[in-house]
Amino acid sequence: MFCLHRARRRPVAALLTLLALLLATACGAGTTDSAGSASGKSPTVRIALGVDASYAPLYLAAERGMFKKAGLDVRLMKVEGGPAAAQAVTAGTARISANADSTALPQMVSNPRLRALGVFQSSGRYLKVVLRKGITSPRQIKTMGSIQGIGLYATHEYLRYHGIDPDSVKIQQSSPQEIPTMLQRGDIDAYILFDPWATKGVEAGGHIAGSIGDFGVTYKQWLLTDDKWLKENEELAGKVFKVVAEAGRLVTKDPHAAALAAHQQAQLPVARTEQGVGEISFTSRALTSADVASSRKIVDFLVAQKLITSAPDYDTVLLRGWYDQHAK
Repeated sequence: MFCLHRARRRPVAALLTLLALLLATACGAGTTDSAGSASGKSPTVRIALGVDASYAPLYLAAERGMFKKAGLDVRLMKVEGGPAAAQAVTAGTARISANADSTALPQMVSNPRLRALGVFQSSGRYLKVVLRKGITSPRQIKTMGSIQGIGLYATHEYLRYHGIDPDSVKIQQSSPQEIPTMLQRGDIDAYILFDPWATKGVEAGGHIAGSIGDFGVTYKQWLLTDDKWLKENEELAGKVFKVVAEAGRLVTKDPHAAALAAHQQAQLPVARTEQGVGEISFTSRALTSADVASSRKIVDFLVAQKLITSAPDYDTVLLRGWYDQHAK
């Protein structure tokens, strides 16, 4: 979900991701989503997304047949999370993706045809600070583990909030799956992650010391698509987003039902997922000037870190007001 851009992946992992996208494109030639079909039925729309509680509205909509009831043929395409979802849109193996703002923005630099349609969820509580046993103060931290994207951004903001120069702390980037083990071994003193990886850090002997909202960080998840496809399928995209918005309202009303749907769709643990969705606002809305301002802050950080070389054209890639016009 939150892993960012193309940052420093291991060469083998990067190669495997590229091969998977290329193979999916080749195998799907002639069968991937299109603007219509000979039978007149609604075209298939594949939505690429990661696997965690933040995607609960999509799981619930699929599990309850909400897309089908709206006359839509929507298939969920589960990927490793992070940039892989947006990359599936770029490769043409999906038409829409669900991505955090910090993940989407670098992808928009490399593929300026990507468009953010609107926000479908946000949170300042879902990502938590986990400290190793014996670490009782941020000033004791010498090494932190971090995922790319929102994790790296939040790590720097956390340290600055506590008056610590991020350059004085060794930040080791890794995958969410590996980081709790790193904490248990004592390789790192702290990290910032979402569940189940925050809870796994506690199980490994650590303790939760707050969430990202405590130091002024929030993330937003956007629905992304490709500009060319959108121009030919704006009404269709709006219908898809309407279903996601309605499913988001249902998740808020009944987190347990959402957790059950996530278990059926993605084998996520029910109790932990129910807790996670309670920490997220699943309110769909249009992008605003405030979203542009927060995007600029994230991009400025990424440019300063030399993770990207330039900013996207915010007025082009962030479709302010699109949700209100087509999906509300």
